[in-house]
Amino acid sequence: MFSVTKRLEFCYGHRLLNHSGVCRHLHGHNAMVEIDIAADVLDDLDMVVDFADIKRAVKGWIDRELDHKMILRHDDPLVEVLRAHGEPIFTLDANPTAERLAKLIFDTAHALGFNVAAVRLWETPGSCATWAPPTR
Repeated sequence: MFSVTKRLEFCYGHRLLNHSGVCRHLHGHNAMVEIDIAADVLDDLDMVVDFADIKRAVKGWIDRELDHKMILRHDDPLVEVLRAHGEPIFTLDANPTAERLAKLIFDTAHALGFNVAAVRLWETPGSCATWAPPTR
């Protein structure tokens, strides 16, 4: 099995409802995401996939949907307040944890046609969450 990893960076804000610690407050992160793409065979250029294709598709989506946005749970009371003030929002059905964001990016990259093996989202330089499909 061949694989490549593309690193992408973006900034976002969030808060976690019902969290007992400081993450219950609005705060931001400079995130780094690593996307692993796998293939059993290489393409005609002897690549798993061109890094530029990953960047164009996945980073393009991240830039449009997540970068410099407040990512909140859909029922967070701040969603309507921030929208009323013209602030950019992205909502999820669950708390916007690093784990949920890793899965969201995995699912999006997969929907964009990539054979994604795993996504790691580094919320801070020392804290990472990973999502990969179960092995059979």
